Amino acid sequence: MIPKTIHYCWFGRKKKPGLVKKCIKSWKKHCPDYTIIEWNEDTYDIASSPLFVRQALEAEKWAFAADYVRYRVVYEHGGIYLDTDVEIIKNIDFLLSDSVFFGVQHLDFYPASGLGFGAEKNHPFLKELMRSYEDNPFRMKNGAFNQIPCPVRDLPVFCKYGFTAVDQEQILENGVHIYPTEYFCPRIKGNPFLKKTANTVMIHRFAATWLPMTWRIKRRLDEYKYYFLHNLFRFGG
Repeated sequence: MIPKTIHYCWFGRKKKPGLVKKCIKSWKKHCPDYTIIEWNEDTYDIASSPLFVRQALEAEKWAFAADYVRYRVVYEHGGIYLDTDVEIIKNIDFLLSDSVFFGVQHLDFYPASGLGFGAEKNHPFLKELMRSYEDNPFRMKNGAFNQIPCPVRDLPVFCKYGFTAVDQEQILENGVHIYPTEYFCPRIKGNPFLKKTANTVMIHRFAATWLPMTWRIKRRLDEYKYYFLHNLFRFGG
């Protein structure tokens, strides 16, 4: 049973913008009996973290540090992790019966830990996901940063247990419960196929503040291109 705890990361000591405050408020509204824990420079033991995390924090690449920290805190305490741009729109108690769960993101249908994932304390699958960060530095030998997005970095671990990149519910060989996009990651605008449904409990607002503005614009254009082609082939042009 997953405990009623919501974890989130907020490194950098900056003031929380309006979207973040709105999302956290939604957690409290729909999950009033959950404990909410913020992990930051004061509450998380940075010294015990792998080199990847320490180098990411030194470079002020907060999101990449959080990619590891989220797994570690849920592994050590149990509970649910949410990125600060995830809005909860209804109670999520049904997820607590899973031993571990993830949702897939729209566009590529890869599992994405930032959408919201949960696990029982000491679940071995999280230990496997942590290993890639523990075995590699964030600053590579050539000085460049190891900025592989977590859905891409984590994908081989999911595939090891039978995951396929499709938008449907899956129970992997190790019992990991994969939820389709309609649960955690519906597209509200610009997508005629992935819409909010009766099953939607969260909405990932995709602030993507770790990406430069040009990349965020490119990402949005890629989404529109994908859905146009999907529409063309689905309905025969």
